[in-house]
Amino acid sequence: MGLFSRLKKAFSLPESADSQATSAASDAADSTASQAETATSSANTVVSSTVAAVTDSSAASSEAPVASEAPAISETPVANESESSAPVSAESTAPATVTSAAVTASAAESATSVATETSAVAESMAPESSVANETVDSAASTAPAADAEPTEAERYDEGLKKSRKTFGDRINAFLANFRHVDEGFFDELEDTLIESDVGYETAMRISDELRDEAKLQNAKSKKELSSVIVEKLVDMYGEAGRGEDNSIHLAKSGPTVILFVGVNGAGKTTTIGKMANMYKQQGKKVLLAACDTFRAGAIQQLQVWGERDGVDVVAGPEKSDPASVCFDAVKKAKAEDYDILFVDTAGRLQNKVNLMNELEKIKRVITREIPAAPQEVLLVLDATTGQNALNQAKLFKQSTAVTGIVLTKLDGTARGGIVLAIRNELHLAVKYVGLGEKVTDLRPFNANDFVYGLFKDVIAG
Repeated sequence: MGLFSRLKKAFSLPESADSQATSAASDAADSTASQAETATSSANTVVSSTVAAVTDSSAASSEAPVASEAPAISETPVANESESSAPVSAESTAPATVTSAAVTASAAESATSVATETSAVAESMAPESSVANETVDSAASTAPAADAEPTEAERYDEGLKKSRKTFGDRINAFLANFRHVDEGFFDELEDTLIESDVGYETAMRISDELRDEAKLQNAKSKKELSSVIVEKLVDMYGEAGRGEDNSIHLAKSGPTVILFVGVNGAGKTTTIGKMANMYKQQGKKVLLAACDTFRAGAIQQLQVWGERDGVDVVAGPEKSDPASVCFDAVKKAKAEDYDILFVDTAGRLQNKVNLMNELEKIKRVITREIPAAPQEVLLVLDATTGQNALNQAKLFKQSTAVTGIVLTKLDGTARGGIVLAIRNELHLAVKYVGLGEKVTDLRPFNANDFVYGLFKDVIAG
């Protein structure tokens, strides 16, 4: 099974158990919130009824005294009526009025009692609302934090967004003019792949192998055609990387020396700073050697990284001999039991011969003091330079025993396809990639995550 098929199978799995559990928790929280709203609404309704009942009760109570003042009617004798008729009128009217007042007062007491009972019911329902709200808050607190660390696949997905979009746009533009598979089709395919920075040799090889591809001849739609092209590209990438070692080799005893090479501006010093932080977090004792003594500010830049990471830096004055600075650093690493020594170097490509002689001299100094060192010679390449990065890799590989590549600034470029060219044409392992500006965005290279991040729209389609 080719790499394309394996990735398609791996990234087409059903929803994970964690994802299902999170979804169930979310549903439960929504249900509980709904119940809470219902309980709160019921409580509000009951309280409203209570207020109305109490209001009626107050009104009834205020009316009762007015009715009980009926005895005042006994003053009717002022109207010049007879004495005998006045008492009769007073006696007969007063009892009726008092009876009415008593009935009204009784109704008021009944209303007040009902209101009291209703209020008690409302209070008894309030805890349910409170419990429901607490449940919702609890469910919310168990939800994943918004700033949780992304997974490796998510990092690659985000870091390769520009490259994925550009590659997809170019393939779509190429297929927009597709009529049938002929010689012109392959010529345009080669141009499209070269523009996507997969490399000239890789583009030619893919074109040649696709000429005899039965799937390509039988493709009926643009989507099928795109899938065939990317499948061939991915499987070729998988074959070229068979047996590739992406790990960093550490010394079995004594300090591990890692030499960084590359042109100025590629990101060597920044890469050293980020890797120093990573190994410091792992509990390693790290030392930095500022052997780029020619570039203005290079020594100070590394010293700033040393202060930020909390690691020591060996440096000399500007324009001093880089090899002598390296010698002092190696001696210090051995004498003080450092675990890892990172060596920064100059990158003046315009003085190619002098640069390569300098690097060779530094390497001799290291090997003389520690015969098995340097354990790694990492070439730092700027992904934004596209094909120029590939040419730099060829040049350094001819002059230095490069053991691996660190590809920086992948998140800021649309030229992520350069990784395919480096593997297919140079057979050099990419060991680390820069997927963002943060210190933690320098990540160990994962071929599967990279390929999926670059071609996921086709693989998962």
